[in-house]
Amino acid sequence: QVHLEESGGGSVQAGGSLTLSCLSTKHVPRYCMAWFRQAPGKEREAVAAIDKDERRNYADSVQGRFFISKDYGKNTLNLEMNNLKPEDTARYFCAAVAAFWCGGGWSGVGRYDDWGQGIQVTVSS
Repeated sequence: QVHLEESGGGSVQAGGSLTLSCLSTKHVPRYCMAWFRQAPGKEREAVAAIDKDERRNYADSVQGRFFISKDYGKNTLNLEMNNLKPEDTARYFCAAVAAFWCGGGWSGVGRYDDWGQGIQVTVSS
């Protein structure tokens, strides 16, 4: 089992930027890893994913504004979030699955075996 711990959340005004990090206890390069988010009263939704070969997938709502990456030296998964909007307000979760590739099902909650506790991101207008 992989232990995942998110950091970097907080409050920011619309148009601002934040970078989330997820520290993993297992070797990050080997895994398909992703970021999800969940707003109050809504279902958890996929934000972005990255696989062993650094192929990336993004939700349409964040395409062009968010960037997912792996830091091999720090064994972390990062999410750079730019031009933030109030609708980006949610609790953000890091997820991982012991598979090299994320595949077509990358956006499904059930694709992932391990989850962090989540971290809050609040964007004010």
